[in-house]
Amino acid sequence: MTPHPLHDRTPQRQRLAVLGATGSIGSHTLDVVARHPQRFEVVALSAERQVDALLELCERFRPRWAVIGAAGWAALASGLRARGLSTEPLVGPQGLEAIAAHPEVDTVMAAIVGAAGLAPCLAAARVGKRLLLANKEALVVGGELFVDAVRSGGAQLLPIDSEHSAIFQALPEDPSHWPQRVEKIVLTASGGPFRQRDPATLATVTPEEACAHPNWVMGRKISVDSATMMNKALEVIEARYLFGFAPEQIEVVIHPQSVVHSMVQFRDRSVVAQLGTPDMRVPIAYGLSWPERIESGAEALDFATLGALTFEPADRQRFPGLYLAWEALCAPAGTTAVLNAANEVAVDAFLQGRLRFDRIYHVNRGTLEAFVPSKPESLADLLAIDREARAHAAARVQALAVG
Repeated sequence: MTPHPLHDRTPQRQRLAVLGATGSIGSHTLDVVARHPQRFEVVALSAERQVDALLELCERFRPRWAVIGAAGWAALASGLRARGLSTEPLVGPQGLEAIAAHPEVDTVMAAIVGAAGLAPCLAAARVGKRLLLANKEALVVGGELFVDAVRSGGAQLLPIDSEHSAIFQALPEDPSHWPQRVEKIVLTASGGPFRQRDPATLATVTPEEACAHPNWVMGRKISVDSATMMNKALEVIEARYLFGFAPEQIEVVIHPQSVVHSMVQFRDRSVVAQLGTPDMRVPIAYGLSWPERIESGAEALDFATLGALTFEPADRQRFPGLYLAWEALCAPAGTTAVLNAANEVAVDAFLQGRLRFDRIYHVNRGTLEAFVPSKPESLADLLAIDREARAHAAARVQALAVG
C-alpha cells in the first residue's frame, strides 16, 4: 500500500560534505554515514595533507569533489586518475569554501581543527546550509560575526562536540523559553590525563603523555588541549555563542567517567543531563539525523556495571588555562580569537619539543596581556587579529623556549 503523504516519513537523502574527513571526527562521521546509505550521500571530502587516506575514502564513497592542501594536489589528481575515479580534485581554502557553499551540498560537517575551518564555516552559514559544527574555533574566533552569518543566512547550526550536543538535547525545544527557564548550563570535563598529577611535575610532561587521553580517541592538538583544559576553555566560549547565555551562567565540573556529557540546571533547580558512552558517533549521529535519531554504532550504557559517577571542581592551580575563557569573554570583541591563536601556536611548539607543557598557559596569558584587538567587522579583520596574535605568541614561545 502506498503511504499517505502526511504519513510518509521517509527522510530525503542528505548530500553531505565532510571537511576534515581523515581526522577523528571525519572518520567517525563516515562510519555513521556508512551505516545509513539510504539517508546520506557523500558528495565532498577534504583533507589537509593525507593524500593516500583521502584517496582510499574517495574510492569507498565516490564523492563528486575532494579537496586537499596545495602540496598534495598533484598527487591527489594523479591518484584519482590511476584509480579510474571521476572525483574532481580541488585545492586549498578556495576549494573548501566552494564545496561548503555549493548548491549541491545540503549538509556540511565542519571538522577541520583550528582557525583554518572558519572561512568554509562562514561560507556555509551565509548560504543557509545545515552546518554540523565540530570545529569549535569557528565560534571562538568568529564570535558574533559568525553568529550573525548563521542568522542572516538562515543556516541550521547543530553542535557536534559531545558537551554542546548534550546541552542542546537537554534544553527546551523552543529557544524563546531558554531565558525564562534556564538558570545555568554545566559542561563536564574528564580532567584529562593529569587530573591527579602533582602540578609541580607538569614541567616534564612529554607530548606522548599529554596525548594519552584516558577516555577519548582524539587528534594530537585536541588531546593536548584536553590535558591543559584549554579545550574546555574553548568550549565555554563556544557555549556562550551557541546558546546565548551570559558567561556567568556557564559552569565547568570535572567528571572523570565521561558518561554525563553535560547538564542544564533550570530555575526550579531541577537538572536535566544527557548520558552516553564516550563515543563521538553518538553526537555525530544526532546532528546528522536531528530531529530524528538513528543508529550510531556506539555501545549502549550498561547501568548494571556502570559503577559510580563522580564530580569535582576544576582545580585552578592544575588547570589555570580554563579560567582564561571567562576573562576573554569579558574583554573586548576579538579577544577570544587572540586566545585561540595563542593556544594553537603554544600547543604546536609543545608538540615540536620547543616549549614545556606548563608554559602553554604562560604563552596564552602573555599574548592576551600584550595584544588588545580592535572590534572585528569582517573575516579579513578576524584573520588579521589571528595573524597578529600568532606573532605575539611566537615571540612568547621564543622567550620561553626549551634551551
